[in-house]
Amino acid sequence: MESVSKRIALCYWCLAASIFAAILIIASTVQASVLVSGSNGTNQWGRYWNKGFADVHNIPGARDGAISWTDATGNLWLFGGRGYDVHGDRGELNDLWKYDPSSGLWTWVSGSDIIRQLGFYGVKGIPSPNNLPAARTKSISWIDNSGNLWLFGGWHIEGWDFDVPLNDLWKYEPSSGLWTWVSGSNNRNQPGIYGVKGVGEPNNVPGARGGSVSWIDASGNLWLFGGYGLDWLAEDYGWLNDLWKYEPATGLWTWMSGSDTINQAGVYWVKGFAHPLNIPGARESSISWIDSSGNLWLFGGVVWDSSYGATWYLNDLWKYEPSSGLWTWVSGSDIANEGGSYGVKGIAGANNVPGARNGAISWMDSTGNLWLFGGSSGNLGGYLNDLWKYELSSGLWTWVSGSNQYNSSGYLVMGFFDPNNQPGARRGSISWIDSRGTLWLFGGCGIAVNFPDSTGYLNDLWKFSCDNLVEDLNGDCKVDLIDFSILCSHWLEKGRIE
Repeated sequence: MESVSKRIALCYWCLAASIFAAILIIASTVQASVLVSGSNGTNQWGRYWNKGFADVHNIPGARDGAISWTDATGNLWLFGGRGYDVHGDRGELNDLWKYDPSSGLWTWVSGSDIIRQLGFYGVKGIPSPNNLPAARTKSISWIDNSGNLWLFGGWHIEGWDFDVPLNDLWKYEPSSGLWTWVSGSNNRNQPGIYGVKGVGEPNNVPGARGGSVSWIDASGNLWLFGGYGLDWLAEDYGWLNDLWKYEPATGLWTWMSGSDTINQAGVYWVKGFAHPLNIPGARESSISWIDSSGNLWLFGGVVWDSSYGATWYLNDLWKYEPSSGLWTWVSGSDIANEGGSYGVKGIAGANNVPGARNGAISWMDSTGNLWLFGGSSGNLGGYLNDLWKYELSSGLWTWVSGSNQYNSSGYLVMGFFDPNNQPGARRGSISWIDSRGTLWLFGGCGIAVNFPDSTGYLNDLWKFSCDNLVEDLNGDCKVDLIDFSILCSHWLEKGRIE
């Protein structure tokens, strides 16, 4: 009798599980989120256990202005930024971290667990166990076809004094664990050496700067645009709109486009047409993509206009074709501080466009769509947590997720997947996209999830994945409607929650 009762109870449990699974499958058409790693609070200290070993206790401290890479095996990497060290002190960092999505563990790979560390440059072009980039924020990054990580420039604090810009280029080889100082200076505040536009020369080098954007093309060349720093005169800091290419094969920098002096205005010709006169204006903290045709894309950013004594935020979308050397103004406004036109969530529209911002993050998916999330619009209202998609094939923007209001605290059901989960508004996060097309973001500065009155530095790790699919406990997306598993959400934040 007891055995029969157990069987009946088991059948009821299975029926309930099947119904619950069906509800999850239906709900999977709705966007959802869950916390992957880190804290839903602000200003968390870093936890540095044994260097070189993955550990459940490891977690990068809260920060913004870091840089990121994804390697060939799907591991996520981050370096530096401004945030909190092992002692809870805030400043520039030079720690290198790796996150393994399959294990959910962080590894502290390289660098220091305390802020404001000087670099050790060694001999240019020679890797060494002692080499290490200085602590910095707002540098830029690439990953090459061999899986090496590259970084350039950024802002560094000298001791406890003031920020100074850098123009050093570094390479990190994961296979050897060694850093190499490749190009640029080991001194601060270096001017740019531009040479002749379009001609690579041994003396050419971009000036010291931070807040640029970067691309890497199919040939393995590194590209950078703009930022805030020094031009060839180096008389004052300012915003830049120069476009550079670095060829690792030759070790040469080439000035490709833009001006060799700071604070240049943009030239917006007819929207949608490539033209020799088109040029994006000087700016920093834009976002970038590279499409399957090798075209370079950039969106938005911020610039200071001294004539008005005001900060201008931008929402212009530009495309640069390396084959022709021409810029196209694709979308957005030629006027600063424009608000967004959101339309209906999930529906592409000809009038849809993200509002002006800086410090957003970007991805490109496997079908060639451009994605952006969040950022800040400062005097326009504050932080954002809206997620947008731009389809190259249609030329249309879609508001996908998040709020159309400023300073949203997002939403998180602690420890559970939920269709309403959403990261809080923020700027200065970092992003990755893995081999499955999953979008990831980490940290930044903004609003703590579920705590609208708490603003600060963040160290939460989120992912956005799997349209209308179900994800099993190992994180694999499946179209199996019978599989009783965790709902694969758009925004997903799982794992240890504090």
